[in-house]
Amino acid sequence: QGQPVESGGGLVHTGGSLRLSCEPSTSPNNIVSMTWHRQAPGKQRELVATITKSGETTYADSGKGRFTISRNNAENTLYLQMNNLKPDDTAVYYCSVNKLLGRPAWGRGTQVTVSS
Repeated sequence: QGQPVESGGGLVHTGGSLRLSCEPSTSPNNIVSMTWHRQAPGKQRELVATITKSGETTYADSGKGRFTISRNNAENTLYLQMNNLKPDDTAVYYCSVNKLLGRPAWGRGTQVTVSS
């Protein structure tokens, strides 16, 4: 078991879309929930969306209606589909994994930049 690995960040124009991926680096049976967070320059890290083992999802107000968190259990991968991106969405996006056994794990993040 290791550190989650995020991918899929990049540079897009306002209104564009990106899909972030996260490999949790632990067995699906060991996952209680997974969360996307983000941290913009000069700001505190904030929660974006969470999905539980049972598939329940919650979203921060900033992403409701634009972001969709999902999980492919067969591929053991977490996703964040982001549509209608805005410059305020520019941040480093992190994946965290709450485990049944072991400490919560955080990835190193992937940069998302939205140009106006």
